[in-house]
Amino acid sequence: MGRTAQISRTDVLAAALDLADEAGLESVTMHAVGRRLAVTPMALYRHVGGKDALLDGLVETLLTELTETAAAAPAPGEPLAPGEARPPWETRLVALAYAMRATARRHPAVFPLLLSRPAVTPAAQAARDAVYLGLRDAGLPAESVARAERLVSTAILGFAVSEAAGRFAGHDQEVTDADFTELLRWLRLALTTR
Repeated sequence: MGRTAQISRTDVLAAALDLADEAGLESVTMHAVGRRLAVTPMALYRHVGGKDALLDGLVETLLTELTETAAAAPAPGEPLAPGEARPPWETRLVALAYAMRATARRHPAVFPLLLSRPAVTPAAQAARDAVYLGLRDAGLPAESVARAERLVSTAILGFAVSEAAGRFAGHDQEVTDADFTELLRWLRLALTTR
């Protein structure tokens, strides 16, 4: 009969994220996560198959966090024409965009991982699927959805990573916020004028 696990996959991923937040993504090793949890590195393999699975789990953690943030708090209102209502698909995609930006601010050291690793776990793919649904609801033909998601996500990820890494540090926050609003406006135009 096997021993009862002292840790869970959630514990492993939380420790890895904390370690990355504190000391940078390069500090996330199986040994370092094991030390943080006071277990041997071998104990981690029951929950993550190795370093690649650990990094995939970090992608999952970030994407899950941003979808939960988007669901919990609607995005700040953006100026619309008087009497104009935002369609539900747009509200959902804008909320995800703002949540992505907020997640990048909370985890600047690990967030760039979203630019280098695909969403491979089912939970990570659920975030991508939420964007797919919004794009389909916007009226995009099925054959255009995957490409539109890649382009929209890359634009928003790029902005969020740039902001979190300090690229816009020389600008007032109002300028950066206005730039983000403008980026969303451009993306909205691209999605609605085809």
